[in-house]
Amino acid sequence: MTDFALVWDPVNFRADMAVVDGDLAVDEGLRTAVIISLLTDRLADADAVIPDGTSDRRGWWGDLSLDVPDAPPAPDLIGSQLWLLAREKQVPETARRAEHYAREALQWMLDDGVATAVDAHASFPRRGWIALAVTIWQGNSSVTFDPMWQLT
Repeated sequence: MTDFALVWDPVNFRADMAVVDGDLAVDEGLRTAVIISLLTDRLADADAVIPDGTSDRRGWWGDLSLDVPDAPPAPDLIGSQLWLLAREKQVPETARRAEHYAREALQWMLDDGVATAVDAHASFPRRGWIALAVTIWQGNSSVTFDPMWQLT
């Protein structure tokens, strides 16, 4: 699986395309797929409480056509619902939701046979921050990703 390589900038909380020798770099591994899966906003469930109090369920524009009455459920929504945790308290339930949202966002890897298992563990390394360690297994080998961002 080859993608244009994305690199995560933890200081500015954004991803950007990697450039090597004036050309776009490629990613033969999972890093870019994980960045897109975890750190882009998935369309929120219809009954979700939106953190800013609006009715904006965000999401990738290609998934928005599914946001109509009686639309069939989408099999592969892009991104994660981790954005719904903005402004949440640092309590065990928030960590459990982060882990659930991460596994949900990476379920496609299991469905498509890219991974044999996905595990997620959330913690609060300091006030106002959540860390998420995601381990993706491919047979007997694994790779761990650990994005961290502010809850406020």
